[in-house]
Amino acid sequence: MAKPNKKGPTKTIDIFCSQCKTQLFKYRKGGKGSLVKCFKERISVDYTTTPCTCPSCKQTFARDTLVRGTPAFKMIGGKVFSK
Repeated sequence: MAKPNKKGPTKTIDIFCSQCKTQLFKYRKGGKGSLVKCFKERISVDYTTTPCTCPSCKQTFARDTLVRGTPAFKMIGGKVFSK
C-alpha cells in the first residue's frame, strides 16, 4: 500500500476533547471526511503531555497504531471533535 504524502495538506484543523473541550492537536487534514486517524507526521502542534490521553480530564481519546506502515493515532468514536 502507498504511504501518506509526506508534505501533506496545508489546511489545518483544531482537534478538541469532547468531554472537557480542551484543545489536543493542530492537524493538517486532507479531504472532507470525518476524523478517523491522525498521522503523527501531520500533527503541527501537540498540546498533550502523554500520547492519546487528554491533559485535563485524563480520558483516552485514541490508540497508537501503524497505518500503511506509518505511525498514527486511531481516534475512538465520539471522544474528539474538530473545528
